[in-house]
Amino acid sequence: MSDSATCKSMITPAGALILAAGFGSRFGGAKLSALLDNGQPVLQQTLHQILAADLPVVVVSRPEVITSLSLNPNPRLRLLSFTAAERGMGASLAFGISQIDDWNTCLVCLADMPFIASATYRTIVDAARSDNIVVPQYDSRSGNPVAFGRQFYARLRELDGDAGGRHIISAFSDRVLHLPVTDPGILADIDTPADLVRLQQ
Repeated sequence: MSDSATCKSMITPAGALILAAGFGSRFGGAKLSALLDNGQPVLQQTLHQILAADLPVVVVSRPEVITSLSLNPNPRLRLLSFTAAERGMGASLAFGISQIDDWNTCLVCLADMPFIASATYRTIVDAARSDNIVVPQYDSRSGNPVAFGRQFYARLRELDGDAGGRHIISAFSDRVLHLPVTDPGILADIDTPADLVRLQQ
């Protein structure tokens, strides 16, 4: 087998990067460990939904959050401790992408969105390619997670502050696939305690 063929065989079609390094200031702190009605903490429910979609997962979070997680060992899960979370979501995303070399596409997920169906993650991944960006839409409104092909990884690694990937989506609008889905969970992020109650009703 040639070197190029070996390299291609080592590429995973897609994986999920969960951004979990925020401080939950609008929630009053400890948002990701807040319990849902099913008894699961917010972050663990989000993680459960993504792992059920049969995707490898990388979680980027603050050291104190990483040490507090009680997770069963899983060969598809990797936890990354990020010590500069105060720089913002863009910095967390850049750090996470810098640790990923073997995914053809990266599904950028937010830890505070536990209501997305596992099937929705698969639907987005199935539409993703190395040279496109997939943005899911429900009722004509764009949501999360967003899939970035590996051709955009270099740009993602340059992010800093709170900007996230929005300006990359804008800059490469001709490479963006707006994908209609039937899952309102892509719009349901938890920012406040009131959100936690409202979104479960």
